[in-house]
Amino acid sequence: MRLVRKGKVKDIYELDDGNIVFHFSDRVSAFDVKMATPIPRKGEVLCRFGEFWFDTLETPHHMIKVVEKDKMVVKKLKMIPMECVVRGYFYGSFLDRYKSHLGKDIPTDFEPVLAAKLPRPIFDPTTKSEEHDMPIGRQEAVSSGIVSEKDYDYLEKTSILLYEKMSKAVERAGFIIADVKFEFGRDEKGNIVLGDSLGPDEYRLWLKTDYQPGKTQESYDKQLLRDWLIKTGFKDLVDRLAKEGKKPDPPKVAPDIANELGRRYILAYERISGRKL
Repeated sequence: MRLVRKGKVKDIYELDDGNIVFHFSDRVSAFDVKMATPIPRKGEVLCRFGEFWFDTLETPHHMIKVVEKDKMVVKKLKMIPMECVVRGYFYGSFLDRYKSHLGKDIPTDFEPVLAAKLPRPIFDPTTKSEEHDMPIGRQEAVSSGIVSEKDYDYLEKTSILLYEKMSKAVERAGFIIADVKFEFGRDEKGNIVLGDSLGPDEYRLWLKTDYQPGKTQESYDKQLLRDWLIKTGFKDLVDRLAKEGKKPDPPKVAPDIANELGRRYILAYERISGRKL
């Protein structure tokens, strides 16, 4: 087994047969900075959540099997360098860019209330980068050669369909999925299949009982960490250093935040999957 890449949250190995092993770690990143503090059992939750969604969504994917509590064997894909984001609620970075979707994706009479449900799910893809992902539209994605028009249409349609399937699954467990990021790749036959992983690092998850438009939502994903980093001033430091092309040293996450984040990850997994860790 050969180490191919050590990422922000998972390590990737290549097996002798050409397949790939994902080792999901307890590492966590936010604002493109890898934190210095691990989150208890996070790797196990991400691995098991990925297994659950690949089994549940009934769409072609690259998972072969889970071999340990935090390791998954997958088929090697040629990944499409575009992150297929679907947004169902008015939240996150979409707040600053929703006007570009007015008329085309959003009716002009839509009232932009924080955390309001959008009239319909919106495909809002980004570039794929280890540093910082940037929004990308259909014309730019096609003209830059990332995808063809036909493939863009397929990715948009498939991503929205998968988001709707996930929404129904989490709703039955008492949650709301506000948005989600999918990644796709081509298999050995050139077919586009769902790849990478699906877990709380790839979506925003809210409890239905706590949901209230017009305010910041309590999240069962890593938004809890982002909010703490904003409160402590770390996000301001990230933004300030970014202007100089620099990144700050990662902070130590407060133990109560790390433990609570781990608890929420486990709770979300067990409720949605119906399986115990």
